[in-house]
Amino acid sequence: MFKFDDTNLFGKDAMDTILKSYSAAAKGLQAIAAETAEYSKKAYEANMAHVEALMSVRSLETAVELNTSFAKTMMEGYLAELNKLGEMYSDIAKQTYAPAQSVASKAVESVKTKAASVVAA
Repeated sequence: MFKFDDTNLFGKDAMDTILKSYSAAAKGLQAIAAETAEYSKKAYEANMAHVEALMSVRSLETAVELNTSFAKTMMEGYLAELNKLGEMYSDIAKQTYAPAQSVASKAVESVKTKAASVVAA
């Protein structure tokens, strides 16, 4: 038979799970924001250094070489940053889902147990 005390326990567990999930998501998003700000600062500094280097160039050929090298370096850095952010987002999803997974497993087991007892009766 269904007990209301069990309902209270499931409600408390569900609320704890939601809070853990939100906490994990918030921490992960803060880390992503910090990483993005750091990358933006580095990219800005690299752009300023590149502009200064271009100002001192005396020939068109040197300017093209410098610009090509800079574009390659910046694109590689950008792709590396995208990979890093992708991994961070993946980690957030895993950490956010982990608490819910344990509660869902408990709920499924509880339903299976109750259904087996009803069928046996």
